[in-house]
Amino acid sequence: MSTATIVKWGNSQGIRLPKMLLDSVNMSENDTIEITAKDNSLILKKADNAHHKTIEELFEDFDGEYEPINIDWGDPVGDEVW
Repeated sequence: MSTATIVKWGNSQGIRLPKMLLDSVNMSENDTIEITAKDNSLILKKADNAHHKTIEELFEDFDGEYEPINIDWGDPVGDEVW
């Protein structure tokens, strides 16, 4: 068993994981992981599919109707790009 300390990392917090521990679960630097919280614990799991989903993949199970609407965001207040 290893221990680690939660430290400030910019506006977030982070921990350093020992390489030996990562090696034991076949993980390494720059791997994408899934993080879930359950029963007052954090569970780290290597992501099965590390690519970003396309818009088509995100909505492949959507069976509702879509009607685009125009939204009035008001007048420009700064240097917005038109």
